[in-house]
This record gives sequence, C-alpha cells and structure tokens, in this order.
Amino acid sequence: MPKVKVKELSKEAFSIYGDYADMLNPQGYSFGEEPVLFYRDMLQQSLGCSTNVSFSLCAVYKRPLIIDCSEYHNYCGETIIPLDGDILMHVAPATGDDQPPVDEIEVFHVPRGTMVVIKPGVWHQAAFPYNADKVNILCVLPERTYAIDCHLRQLPEDNLVEIMIE
Repeated sequence: MPKVKVKELSKEAFSIYGDYADMLNPQGYSFGEEPVLFYRDMLQQSLGCSTNVSFSLCAVYKRPLIIDCSEYHNYCGETIIPLDGDILMHVAPATGDDQPPVDEIEVFHVPRGTMVVIKPGVWHQAAFPYNADKVNILCVLPERTYAIDCHLRQLPEDNLVEIMIE
C-alpha cells in the first residue's frame, strides 16, 4: 500500500491544485471598522464560462442589538456561514420599493457552522454575535457584488429595531 506524508500547507506547495485563505485570521484590505469589518474577495471559484464566486469574510463584533440598516441584492442570493460562533441575523421580505419593510423584519438565531442561503431581494445586513465578542462569517457572493449590486439603506432614526433575547 502506498504511503504519503502529510505536508504543511503553503502557497507554493498547493498552487498547482488551487488556492486557500485563512478565514479565521483574515489579512488584506477590509471595509469598515470595528464593530464590523468586511474582508472582501478573499478567494474566488470559477463557475464556468462567465462568472466567478467570491468567498469573503465578515468579522462581526459585539455591539448593541439595534438594527439600523439593511441591504438587498437584485441579481443574486447570498450564502453565509458563521464559522466560530452563533449569530443573530435579521431578514425581511423582498419589496417592490427601495426601503426596508421595518415592521416585517424577523431575527433568527443561526448556530455556528450553519449555511444560510438568502434569496435575491431579501433584506439583510451584518449579523450580530450571539453569546460571543466576535464571530467570523463566511460570505459567498458573485465577485464584486458589494460594488455593483448592494443596495444599503439606513433605517430612519425613529424606526430602528431592537433585538430582544428571551
């Protein structure tokens, strides 16, 4: 029976097979600042003839449980996976207008390691860590969605939504 020794992963040794990134200790350019940092386009995967998928990391830090903004994507869904902790994620139905339906927002507890696929048009935004100071979330979107199909809206100051934990 052939035997093979385990090698330590390195860019050089692995480059003929693909690429990798440390999603729990991201490096490189990010948007925002604590309590939400978004590390964009950390890896890409070809989807065939015309499109790439991007694997990005959103590091969410403990902050007040207040929903003050929401976003949607017209042309794609979004997949998220909390990697190292549970999260609280808000969603609201897709609408025909450009404002989040505040009275239809729901919040779900998403356990660590659970993959969630959000349909196109559904309102959502950066999750909140649940019983943790920080959670790293893997975000899967078509490449550069954040620049070409991300419609972020601030909620009116008198219409912010507080998350209640029972």
